[in-house]
Amino acid sequence: MTPSLKAADTAAILLDIEGTITPIAFVHEMLFPYARERVRQFLSSHHNSTEVMADIATLHREHHADLLQNLEPPSLFEQTREEEIDSITAYVHWLIDRDRKSTGLKSLQGKIWKEGYADGTLKASLFDDVAPALRRWQRANLRIGIFSSGSVLAQQLLLAHTNAGDLTDLIDAYFDTTTGPKTAVESYRNIAAALGIPARSILFVSDVVGELDAAGAAEMQTLLSVRPGNQPPPAQQNHQIVEDFDGL
Repeated sequence: MTPSLKAADTAAILLDIEGTITPIAFVHEMLFPYARERVRQFLSSHHNSTEVMADIATLHREHHADLLQNLEPPSLFEQTREEEIDSITAYVHWLIDRDRKSTGLKSLQGKIWKEGYADGTLKASLFDDVAPALRRWQRANLRIGIFSSGSVLAQQLLLAHTNAGDLTDLIDAYFDTTTGPKTAVESYRNIAAALGIPARSILFVSDVVGELDAAGAAEMQTLLSVRPGNQPPPAQQNHQIVEDFDGL
């Protein structure tokens, strides 16, 4: 049974992406491999770009933090441009293998995916009920936001190139890990403040219980997304389940 929204209690809907509006397989079997295969070529072609240099600087800082935590990441070398590119590529692969929510990684991936969306290689697969629901919520004057570990650029690109067309005109706000970790209560308070809406009037939908726990602690409404391809929900969890957006 699909839960129903109470118009008086809900002013905004905040959505996760992976496992909520897109199948997990699209991210793990299409997007991640696409970026992984093209990291070195992309860095070689755009090494002098100001934005890419900023990503590389962020990756160096994250690498230093990994060393301090004795996580044994691949070494970084800066003696020559080729050595730096090779070592950054190895570190990016190491982060991808661990599904790390790295700000530097996510920013770099977004730039690589931008090229794939532009040339038509990539097209985002949304669940069939997502686009109609977004339009329905917009007609109901609900604010619609996205909160994903992928960069804001990656979110915007995905929504602009979907199997249902360009849906970016339906989204009011995007939030990524620069807002804070998705399992941190303060992140959801920051989002509520940015939207100018009391947290209790925002519904957050995600397939990750830890994220929903944090949102609930910030007083947001929550729904656990249980979609085809998602992990079965834990036996012990405190969130109502939604299997699709029809009727929501």
